[in-house]
Amino acid sequence: MKESAAKNDQLVLEEGMILDYLTQIPLKDTPKERVRQEVIRALFNEYQISLQDMEADFHIPVEGRKRKRVELAIFEPGGIHSFDTLRRVVVCRPTPNVGKKMVIKLRDHNQAKDDLEELKEMMSAVDGCIWGLWTNGIEQFFIKKTKTRFEDRFEPQGDWPLGDESAGTPDVHSDTYLRKASEETLRNAFRRCHNFIHGNEGMPKDAAFWQFLYLIFCKMYDERRNKNGNRQFFAYPYEPFQEQGRIEIRRRIDRLFEQVKREYGSEARRSLFNGNEEITLSNRALSFMVAELAKYDLTRTEVDAKGAAYQEIVGTNLRGDRGQYFTPRRAIKLMVQVLDPKLNERVLDPACGTGGFLVATIDHQFKRLKKEAGMVNDNGTTEEIRSQLADYTSKYIYGADFDPFLARASTMNLMMAANVEGNIFHMDSIAFPNSHLTGNDPAKKKIPHGSIDVLMTNPPFGSEIPITDPVLLGGFDLAQKVRRGEDGSFIPESGHVSSVAPEVLFIEKSIKWLREGGRMGIVLPNGILGNPGDEHIRRWILRHCWVLAVVEVPVEAFIVEANVGILTSLVFLKKKTQNQINAEDLGKKTEYSVFMAVVEKAGVDRRGNRLFKRNPDGTEILHEVEVVESRRFGNRIEKRTLKRKEPILDDDFPIIAEAYKEFRKKNREPGS
Repeated sequence: MKESAAKNDQLVLEEGMILDYLTQIPLKDTPKERVRQEVIRALFNEYQISLQDMEADFHIPVEGRKRKRVELAIFEPGGIHSFDTLRRVVVCRPTPNVGKKMVIKLRDHNQAKDDLEELKEMMSAVDGCIWGLWTNGIEQFFIKKTKTRFEDRFEPQGDWPLGDESAGTPDVHSDTYLRKASEETLRNAFRRCHNFIHGNEGMPKDAAFWQFLYLIFCKMYDERRNKNGNRQFFAYPYEPFQEQGRIEIRRRIDRLFEQVKREYGSEARRSLFNGNEEITLSNRALSFMVAELAKYDLTRTEVDAKGAAYQEIVGTNLRGDRGQYFTPRRAIKLMVQVLDPKLNERVLDPACGTGGFLVATIDHQFKRLKKEAGMVNDNGTTEEIRSQLADYTSKYIYGADFDPFLARASTMNLMMAANVEGNIFHMDSIAFPNSHLTGNDPAKKKIPHGSIDVLMTNPPFGSEIPITDPVLLGGFDLAQKVRRGEDGSFIPESGHVSSVAPEVLFIEKSIKWLREGGRMGIVLPNGILGNPGDEHIRRWILRHCWVLAVVEVPVEAFIVEANVGILTSLVFLKKKTQNQINAEDLGKKTEYSVFMAVVEKAGVDRRGNRLFKRNPDGTEILHEVEVVESRRFGNRIEKRTLKRKEPILDDDFPIIAEAYKEFRKKNREPGS
């Protein structure tokens, strides 16, 4: 294929091809090639290995004139590419089919010994090749070669060095050598951990998830409390493969978990720990997970990357119960961008689930703080910005959920995002302020009705889970019986209907929570917006709120991330003042424009495959982006900017967010 065979000098990529990140040359798109491309990006972005020091399909002599081709070779930094300077090799294989359960049993080095023989053979053929990696995108096997007088010995390792070969030293678990994770690598690490304990330990999914969560708590606590070389959440490269090493890891983590339970098991935080929780993983599984997670600095990793990785793991355990499902991340981002919460505005999600809207809001403010600090193009964060983000989360971020499991999961998500637990209440938001659950009384003090500036939510909905409690229904206008008058208006009658879908009550409850002039975004089934039988609901909304925008979301977005096929829209509202309501009741109507949009392309198809922008002839459109290459030399890091071509995701969500901003420049927000 011709790399730039395009009209008007447009960069394109033909169908069935993938762009090599290393050489920028199009290659045939195969499952194995996708794995190799992931490895190249990880080595470049996380291990700080220069692209100049990598070569694909390098031939290694193994027996006489026989040569074997290794998928990726890594050479001595800055050196020529030859057998004498070859230091690491990577063998890539296609990702196995994980099936509908999305779980695969992971092997250890002994179980994978047949696959590793080829890797060892190539490493033995080159004296200076010390490190090897075999991967299929899910499993990773690191090997270190030690030459003895008579033979080469191969030792399993939990990781391999950064670009300056700083691994296997006592400093490897210090702040200096912890690394920021990209979204894809963190997602893969989380997935491997969950696969290991669910597939290898035989634990039910929910139990496996909580064991995973306990370790995340330990990791975040360790990063916050044990700095300056005093880390406890670490594994030396050899420890997971020796019985005594596994015992040492267990001792460190058990000690750390006791500290975590004391910290988060106080009266004020009973929803997090009761004090009797235990890490019940085997030493083998615990060591595997610690080795996977210890290498990353979760504090410095981008908020969005942590949220994406976390929600994927949570979603495999929690989809579909009690009418709950998870909001697509692109829809979440759009809602946050449209509402644009300010740093002094209180934000609430009364059906917070795992905290997707709240974490996206934290990420929104994180980017704002970086911009204000002049760090827009800087991937780093300063201690001051992290402190500001934690302070903001503690003061302005609120969530609630009926499910105690989800309330805890949401708290952990906030912990990962901002290193503080935020304000998540275990309560029945529809029954608030009279919920019988533990979070009701604290919530009454912190978030009474009329106190919220910005509300975002995706409530549970469906006629199969109606609210039928007559006492509860008695407190809602939208549960009151109505009849249509001769003029088409709806006239209240005495009494209430016997059941109401929860999403209808969430509309009214959310508006009650807003202050006058407060803004909200809510995910609603399209039926409420169009069914003739729901007209009284729409009339009630229009009486109490200005409609800022309505964005219809394609079913593909929810099928992929929430596993439900439902037509929904994002509805954005602004609460009217009582004076404005009174004036309109007296006949003073205000004309205003409403932003309307339909998301036609969500960046993925129904199977979750990413979709990229294409020309009419089917070729993918490429654009040029700048990436920062970091090379580590001890404690010193050198950076330079490189240009790389990338396909463009075919995603309308960010386009609509920008269109709304332009719309608001020309159309004043109603009620202001």
